[in-house]
Amino acid sequence: MILFASYVDELKLAGKEIAFDLSDPYIIVGLFIGGLLPYYFAAQCMEAVGKAGGSVVEEVRRQFREIKGIMEGTGKPDYAACVDIVTKTALKEMIIPGLIPIAAPIIVGFTLGPKALGGVIVGSIVTGIFVAISMTTGGGAWDNAKKYIEDGHHGGKGGEATKLPSPATLSATLQGHCGPAVNR
Repeated sequence: MILFASYVDELKLAGKEIAFDLSDPYIIVGLFIGGLLPYYFAAQCMEAVGKAGGSVVEEVRRQFREIKGIMEGTGKPDYAACVDIVTKTALKEMIIPGLIPIAAPIIVGFTLGPKALGGVIVGSIVTGIFVAISMTTGGGAWDNAKKYIEDGHHGGKGGEATKLPSPATLSATLQGHCGPAVNR
């Protein structure tokens, strides 16, 4: 809320005394836009992590096919290729999520005005907090589910539950990447 208070103070310094009233349609529109931005940002982040992970899986499969002896420990995998894939994919896929917090306030401010921009600030703060918390705690729950399965429940390691997409991957995506990014 300090960001919103600072925004109001800057408006006052610029000579614009604006009352933020919830009956104003510009503020309501701003709240809705601001409320959806953290969800859109998080979705873009998860999509980027998914694409990077998929590319790495394909590269690892390629290496197992083409580099003899990896499974026996006599051949050496090309780790640099995976690092290169992750780096290039992250740089490419994070352009849109990186532009969201920069472009959205500028677009809203110039098209809908300062009242709507105030709504965007409050809406994004309120929903951003809950998106970040739900992602990080949800990631923790997935991590605990993985440990629970590995401890022998639902077939344990190698069982039917481990043939599904990895809870560890989802856990890391939510806990370590998307949740903290939304919270910034």
